[in-house]
Amino acid sequence: MKEVERTQYLEELDRWKDSPDIVKVILGVRRAGKSVVMDQYMRRMIEAGTDPKDILFMDFESSDHDDIKDHGDLNTYIAERIPRNRRTYIFLDEVQRVEGWERTVNSLMVDYDADIYITGSNAYLLSSELSTYLSGRYVEIKVFPFSFAEFLEGHPALPDADRNFRFQQYLRTGGIPLTDPDRGDRYNRMILEGIYNTVLVKDTATRMGIRDLSGLDRIARFLMDNSGNTTNVDNIAKATGLAKKTVEKYIRSLAEAFLFYKVERYDVVGKKLLNSHEKYYPVDTGMARAVLDRGISDTSRPLENIVFLELMRRGYRVRVGSFRDREVDFTAEKDGKVEYYQVCLTMLDDSTFDREVRSMKAIDDNYPKTVLSLDSVVRDMPDGLIHRNVIEWLLG
Repeated sequence: MKEVERTQYLEELDRWKDSPDIVKVILGVRRAGKSVVMDQYMRRMIEAGTDPKDILFMDFESSDHDDIKDHGDLNTYIAERIPRNRRTYIFLDEVQRVEGWERTVNSLMVDYDADIYITGSNAYLLSSELSTYLSGRYVEIKVFPFSFAEFLEGHPALPDADRNFRFQQYLRTGGIPLTDPDRGDRYNRMILEGIYNTVLVKDTATRMGIRDLSGLDRIARFLMDNSGNTTNVDNIAKATGLAKKTVEKYIRSLAEAFLFYKVERYDVVGKKLLNSHEKYYPVDTGMARAVLDRGISDTSRPLENIVFLELMRRGYRVRVGSFRDREVDFTAEKDGKVEYYQVCLTMLDDSTFDREVRSMKAIDDNYPKTVLSLDSVVRDMPDGLIHRNVIEWLLG
């Protein structure tokens, strides 16, 4: 597979370059490509004229830094390598492995002319002492597995028919960069299962002090198996045989490790959140399929999952739209504007067409309303509604 340039994230980092008062925090699930983004950005800086001597990079998953145990060790290491009289670009990969690393980041901002970039595989990075030390002086950049556009860049398709075939592979394999759809299910399943197990142990159980890995695994599998279904803590506790407080703790830790995203339900008419039920979407459709060890007989839920992740990549705040006795898959808000999305396999069936149109028409406002499907031919829609091919939308 050719290297895929993570342009979206590189451009976002460009916007914050040479802002030494702002720490750039790159977050995402393990093996989503955070380290590659960091490496690509350092190369981009050098190509643009930055002296390599002014860049300090440390990977804390490498044995090269096993002797750095706490912030004191880290302070000493950095002090011996950076000057005080010119700007230095400091890249700290998986820095949460160093105890008290927040103190080092804070002191770097005070004592040096340092432009700082850090990565982490857990949202706890931002709820730790970092927020206390920096008092909002950081920006969060979320890295997701490959979008379909990035997947095609890594695995090019020539004719449109091949592009459709690639999309079926994307539904099945997902977007974790280490996977390769051309190497077969067994190869990819082994990779994805390994990542999943590492996330459970390193990014969830170890950090939260969870000893019951089997219970944690049951929760994760339940959420994967019920992707896109409304549920709540009571239902999950009943299905898994775990106490309600345990379920709440485990779900929180899995979400902080970016294995799942919780999506709240929103009353479109009353303009308020509905706390009774919510939905959960896995960070990657391929990982969910590998962990559940099943085929892809149900395409509708992975398709909905992919649309959700794409909306998140595009910077929307995503909720499930609920009103009266109907539901819209996604209410997406950005910059004060709202868009509505329904996702289905086909609109060619009249009963499906009537159902999706009825749900959209029931929303009495002027915001864009789009139905996404796999149909190669789109249907005429009433009352300003839009029907789009989902592949075209993903690449648009």
